[in-house]
Amino acid sequence: MKKRTFLKISSALITGTALTPLLSCVPDKKEPTAALKNWAGNLTYSTENVFEPSSLEEVQEAIKQCNKVRALGTRHCFNRIADSNENLISTRNLNKLMVINPEAQTVTVEAGVRYGTFCKQIHDAGFAIRNLASLPHISVAGACATATHGSGVANGNLATAVAAIEFVTANGKVVTLSRENDPDFYGAVVGLGALGVVTKITLDLIPAFDIRQDVYLNLPLTQLENHFDEIMSAGYSVSLFYDWQTETINQVWRKSIVKEGVLIPAASEFYGATLAERNVHPILELSAENCTEQMGVPGPWYDRLPHFKMDFTPSSGEELQAEYFVPREHAIEAIKAVTTLRDDIKPFLMITEIRTIDADNFWMSPCYQQASVAIHFTLKQDLEGVNALLPKIEEKLSPFNVKPHWGKLFTISPSQLKSRYSKMGDFQELINRHDPKGKFRNDFLNTNVFTVAS
Repeated sequence: MKKRTFLKISSALITGTALTPLLSCVPDKKEPTAALKNWAGNLTYSTENVFEPSSLEEVQEAIKQCNKVRALGTRHCFNRIADSNENLISTRNLNKLMVINPEAQTVTVEAGVRYGTFCKQIHDAGFAIRNLASLPHISVAGACATATHGSGVANGNLATAVAAIEFVTANGKVVTLSRENDPDFYGAVVGLGALGVVTKITLDLIPAFDIRQDVYLNLPLTQLENHFDEIMSAGYSVSLFYDWQTETINQVWRKSIVKEGVLIPAASEFYGATLAERNVHPILELSAENCTEQMGVPGPWYDRLPHFKMDFTPSSGEELQAEYFVPREHAIEAIKAVTTLRDDIKPFLMITEIRTIDADNFWMSPCYQQASVAIHFTLKQDLEGVNALLPKIEEKLSPFNVKPHWGKLFTISPSQLKSRYSKMGDFQELINRHDPKGKFRNDFLNTNVFTVAS
């Protein structure tokens, strides 16, 4: 097996021109390195040529010397959206909080920083980000580029916190776009890595707040059908966990803001579900050790909005993930449609999570101008079986103009994607303007955005 090469490799692997001294450093050849895989281990990247720049200037230099390249974050994607046959630029060394601006109520961070790394710093300064995903281990740029989200009827995906974005284009030019001043902003933030390598992001801040987390077990499906909006609006963030095998939702995770000095005991019942008497994992049989604190214990927003602690591995093991977005008004119809597949789903499912996400204005967001419900499947690592299952799920959800999560597994055809993204043409034009020769394109983009053979 070839050794993986990092930034600071010989230029013979790229364009034939010598790297500058800034980028010159040869890895230790005495220790073999395994092929680079994604977080879950289901995907091996197609190249071992991986740059690891530590500055904007190093990103510019690396991009200039590559004919083809893709940016790589924390490798939490389950498909090949971040893959390249030639070169990768990892942002893991671009991992600093740069500045908190109390007057503007913003924080500027480097693209590769993980949410769980810098959130305590902004909390200690008296601020918060409006919402977080289930995992605090993901990078800011990667999460925003794929419209990754948490839950809450009034909470948009993580990209909605972005006030400005900086990225390096194919010719090494630094471009900065802001929400206030640049019409292209809404095409660039959920950019699928297609415009360039993001190096810096500015996020909106709100005042810090505390959250409590209460879990309820066995919510009757009839109650969900009759009271969906009330249930999903009953907390700042509400998530449902379901195995599709019974007439009850397995768990309801209700995260509520705690007013200073006011702590009201949780009700013992919630729409027919009963209050859990201990901390639980979304998969009830597993230990809750790596889950964030429950049982109504108040804590800072950054330690309650995610489901899993930063210091623990969040997964129960190897897994695959798929996720589908439908308009919120069709949530119950969509859930009912999927329940007809319970026998097909059972052999492959670990757990499903159902969440709400507010509408946004990002061209390539699954929630573009559409309040949505996301139906997320955590699946066993049986790729053949999962690939046979997903078209069945997608067919059931097709009447609701279903859209997939860009970083997870799906089989929806490019023609269907095009019909469901009204701004696809504008996005293609934006890519062509910033990357006319296709330096940042890969098989995934060619298939799902440009629909051309690569």
